Amino acid sequence: MIEFLSTHHLLGLVIGIGTFLVIGLFHPIVIKAHYHWGTGCWWIFLLLGIIGVTLSIIIGEVLWSALLGVFAFSSFWTIKELFEQEERVIKGWFPKNPKRQYPF
Repeated sequence: MIEFLSTHHLLGLVIGIGTFLVIGLFHPIVIKAHYHWGTGCWWIFLLLGIIGVTLSIIIGEVLWSALLGVFAFSSFWTIKELFEQEERVIKGWFPKNPKRQYPF
């Protein structure tokens, strides 16, 4: 498959589509994770990022290595977004979870 994509100059396009999908997937994950667990789940995304970086280095195929790199750094970015999501909830832009207690 990689050979076909490379031969037909489609590898960059597939990586771009994969990047778009991974980043798009992380937006609702941030909202749901914050709603259910707050900022306390940041370490899960740190662990996912470290695993993604490690696998990206280990795997030799460009497509999978690149997509794992995108996944890893999207996980790291999610940590920042979790704390920004807290600010958005404080401002009333997103609903609070009535089953959780908030520090604010």
